[in-house]
Amino acid sequence: MGIMSRKNTVKGLQIIIVGCGKVGRTLVEQLSKEGHDITIVDKDAEKVQTISGLYDVMGVTGNGASYSVQMDAGIENTDLIVAVTDSDELNLLCCTVAKRVGHCAAIARVRTPDYSMEAGYLRDKLGLAMIINLEMEASREAARILYAPTALEVNTFAHGQAEMIKIKVPESNMLAGMKIARVGREVDNIDKILICAVERGEEVYIPSGDFKIEAGDIISFVASRLQAKAFLERIGFKTNQVKNCMIIGGGKAAYYLARQLLNMGIAVKIIENDKKRCEELSILLPKAVIINGNGTDEELLKEEGITRIEAFVPLTGIDEENIMLTLYARRVSNAKVITKINRIAFREVINSLDLGSVIYPRYITSEAIIAYVRAKKDSMDSNIETLYHMFNSRVEAIEFRVYKESAVTGVPLMKLSLKKDLLISFINRNNDIIIPSGHDTIEVGDTVMIVTTHTGFNDLQDILK
Repeated sequence: MGIMSRKNTVKGLQIIIVGCGKVGRTLVEQLSKEGHDITIVDKDAEKVQTISGLYDVMGVTGNGASYSVQMDAGIENTDLIVAVTDSDELNLLCCTVAKRVGHCAAIARVRTPDYSMEAGYLRDKLGLAMIINLEMEASREAARILYAPTALEVNTFAHGQAEMIKIKVPESNMLAGMKIARVGREVDNIDKILICAVERGEEVYIPSGDFKIEAGDIISFVASRLQAKAFLERIGFKTNQVKNCMIIGGGKAAYYLARQLLNMGIAVKIIENDKKRCEELSILLPKAVIINGNGTDEELLKEEGITRIEAFVPLTGIDEENIMLTLYARRVSNAKVITKINRIAFREVINSLDLGSVIYPRYITSEAIIAYVRAKKDSMDSNIETLYHMFNSRVEAIEFRVYKESAVTGVPLMKLSLKKDLLISFINRNNDIIIPSGHDTIEVGDTVMIVTTHTGFNDLQDILK
């Protein structure tokens, strides 16, 4: 679990995870690392046996919505149930039964657009802590990237007021060879950005002012949305959003992404093999161009303008097809490409390929749940608002809300004894994003973002030595 911190001695939660598919397995992997007691439930006895053996968790075979199965899984003493089967209805029923039987919090995965539109209503009426939708979250991430297409990744904090943007420093860029302390002085009128993490080869650094940036480095910086765009422009990156996008595959993720892009004024073309689905999409997305055809057909892709397209997003259900299509698009066009990958095996091989921006939907989902679990486990001094894993989970970016005075409030940052490999990236005070100096203080009511190579922080006071 990495570096032990003040709060990590707190006993873990009792968690039931219903559904042993890709998402369930990712949650088991991540949450068991964080010291929680986990019980998995699935109808497939073989899956239950495999996962319970791999991760040293309890397993129950059966229908997760069944009262007797939930009792066998220990629902009466459970703190949280997470239902992530492939059936929206089963997930919602699991949570409803659990809320009646136990005194636990409940999180349900839903995928159907109808339910997703009603997420707030369902959450309130069923008393759920959270409703999660992998496809919708993945499409939001893709849309943010297409808004700033020179970025590899764009994550938002402070309810959209602040962004953390990941870029690769090109050869001959003005940042290459520059020390971080000089960036604010050398780049005109930019003093409200903070470079908070750098990946160089196999190494990841939380940089100090003396750190020298090199060409080929992948850097993550934090700024308000306006400052982020201004900084990218001043260091020679294009910041105009793409004008058009080609999506391969017409599933739920394609629908969610197309809807967002059309709302942003981006023209959308979807190529889908199933004629009936094409008819459905043409009704759901009247402003999009829907093509019925095989999206892996080279001639069709050329005919539909892949060589001229500004953005290309393969969203087939098969990772290998998505990777192949991305590599092809990079060879024949200058399009911004985004690759959605569902499985997480062979990540080192995938990272070595030139795939542009890569999105792992189940990591997006697991981060939202881990943030909730850490906040639930914690005291009320501060609470986790947002959590992102970066650079293959070697770095965490965490946004805390400060609820009351503590050892970190009211003290100039330069006087706090902070752990190594940790940066306080911004303070959000009444929607004003402050890139802090040593003289700034953290106050009650702020949200504070930290970036660190330590793992498992539950409380803002964990930043102290």
